[in-house]
Amino acid sequence: MGDAPPQIRDAVTAPVALSKSYPAGSVARTRWILDRRGPKNPLDPWRPYAHFWEEEIGPDGVLLPTATILLTNTECPFRCVMCDLWRNTLDEPTPRGAIAAQIDFALSDLPPARQIKLYNAGSFFDPRAIPHEDDEQILDRLQGVDRVIVECHPAFIGERCLRFAQSLRGKLEVAIGLETLHATTLDRLNKRMTVDSFLATAEVLASNGIDLRVFLLVRPPWMSEAEGLEWACRSLDTAFDSGATACTLIPTRGGNGAMEALADLGDYTPPRLTSVEAAQEYGLSLRRGRVFSDTWDVERFFDCECSPVRAARLDEMNRTQQIPSRVECENCR
Repeated sequence: MGDAPPQIRDAVTAPVALSKSYPAGSVARTRWILDRRGPKNPLDPWRPYAHFWEEEIGPDGVLLPTATILLTNTECPFRCVMCDLWRNTLDEPTPRGAIAAQIDFALSDLPPARQIKLYNAGSFFDPRAIPHEDDEQILDRLQGVDRVIVECHPAFIGERCLRFAQSLRGKLEVAIGLETLHATTLDRLNKRMTVDSFLATAEVLASNGIDLRVFLLVRPPWMSEAEGLEWACRSLDTAFDSGATACTLIPTRGGNGAMEALADLGDYTPPRLTSVEAAQEYGLSLRRGRVFSDTWDVERFFDCECSPVRAARLDEMNRTQQIPSRVECENCR
């Protein structure tokens, strides 16, 4: 794992313990997950459910003005145990023309941007979520930016993705949720993908000049704090080996019903901010690409007086891609 800091070198390497209370097969898991859901939020299919402007450091080290649009569309066909994005999805197929209208609405309300993130609580190239007949309209709205970032499951990356990339004047970047390199845990997340399918898709993207961003969980279910940190770092290694230009570390959150049920079984505990910090430090120390920490709703992980300072430190690493001085805290040591 490269030149790992002490807290990573000393992490245990024992196999991850798995509960017998969680269903073994994907059909039973899906039903188990759905049975623990709450209601969805009411949505207008002609409006994004959120949009905002941010700055993100690009591959060249320059801060890029970025329009992030959280699209409203039909629900993802995969039922991942940790996902809460289904709350902001439709039960029916996305209407023709709705995605272009959502992009128009968001961009008219935001400052100019050089980079656009089109995140859609699923897969951008899923035809039920983003109708393929709308690609030309969508592309028309993206021709003035340098980079377009979409998210997609490997199952939906094929000819449509390649045509979309070829039709852009700017660069296409596809974000994939590998989540974890730990194969058994990845299977139990109900992601319906494998490490091998991720690697094959990464190769397709690279061979077609499409950039790759990888989402990784810090301490997914069924892992101790030390195991969660170690596997986050191993997963960073694999992501960069696969050609990723950026990785985003996501502290595994509760709040969707299924995660609370796993917590009750003793199978899930939220990660500590110190582990998120250590994983990002490790990724940055590799100097192989950008490494971000997802700090949305980071307050839920506050467990010490030093937590606000640690959260600010994560934001600083996100913005500068440098490792600042460590936070000293007797309680967290």
